[in-house]
Amino acid sequence: MATNITFHPGNVTYKERSSLLNQTGVTVWLTGLSASGKSTIATALEQHLLHLKKSAYRLDGDNIRFGLNKDLGFSPKDREENIRRISEVALLFADSTSIAITSFISPYKADRNFARQLHAQHNPPLPFVEVFVDASITKCEERDPKGLYKKAKNGEIKEFTGISAPYEAPDEPEIHIDADNWTVEQSVKHIVEYLDQKGYI
Repeated sequence: MATNITFHPGNVTYKERSSLLNQTGVTVWLTGLSASGKSTIATALEQHLLHLKKSAYRLDGDNIRFGLNKDLGFSPKDREENIRRISEVALLFADSTSIAITSFISPYKADRNFARQLHAQHNPPLPFVEVFVDASITKCEERDPKGLYKKAKNGEIKEFTGISAPYEAPDEPEIHIDADNWTVEQSVKHIVEYLDQKGYI
């Protein structure tokens, strides 16, 4: 851990920034199995919010592994570090009063709770909205655009969530998406309505 460092606050408070930009920072955290539809929903949600003239940015699990987290694999320890890093990045976006949309499998409850607590402990506390994109293994295998489930079942991919590695579903997510039956449009509408009701947009 780094030593001899000091946090250097800026001249603009969160309240002032929020007032000037007329926006509240929030993290919308999409979690679910691979091929559940997280990335598709996140992409559509980002586009919709931008058309509402809201500052929003999507942080996608695969995309982040091309850069920030390219040094990480898929062991439990690496998955934990993957989510720790993206939790911190999402917090920075929310602190800037932007809407951070994260799309990560994030299979462990403890890691998602870490992200939630990070936002709760911020000064001021920042909203954290957990969205469970709930798709059955059967539906995910049917979609499987990358052919990953087939490879996992053939033993070509180790520690694959839902097959050879666990997925711990959220107990009480703020938003529950029925990804087996809802369209992308319905899912986005449901999320936007929640954000609007809470006063986040």
